[in-house]
Amino acid sequence: MMKYLLTILGLLSLGLGILGAFLPVLPTTPLLLLAAFLFMKGNRNLYDWLMNHPRMGTYISNFVKHKAIPLRVKITAVSTLWLTLLYCAIFVADHWAFRLFFILLAIGVTVHILSYKTLR
Repeated sequence: MMKYLLTILGLLSLGLGILGAFLPVLPTTPLLLLAAFLFMKGNRNLYDWLMNHPRMGTYISNFVKHKAIPLRVKITAVSTLWLTLLYCAIFVADHWAFRLFFILLAIGVTVHILSYKTLR
């Protein structure tokens, strides 16, 4: 029963991690790492598939081994983040507090992403 629960949670984490690649505030790396951990404990076949995946497997392995994010990923993440949150601050938010929130969120996430080493 526990293996099924871990597998379901792993699939949920994987799905959210994939969405995080396209949604600027949803974190990709922690969710993919969580999915790998849950699959390792609950479904070895899915763990092997994830770790051997051409994109996600390399991304997870590099992060675990080097605690680093590739430069291209950093640029894409920070650019997408700022474009989306600036759009929200300028065109969506109708109160200065919400605008400030979006800008502070963008700054915080940017600082977090840039705090990791750059993998070259």
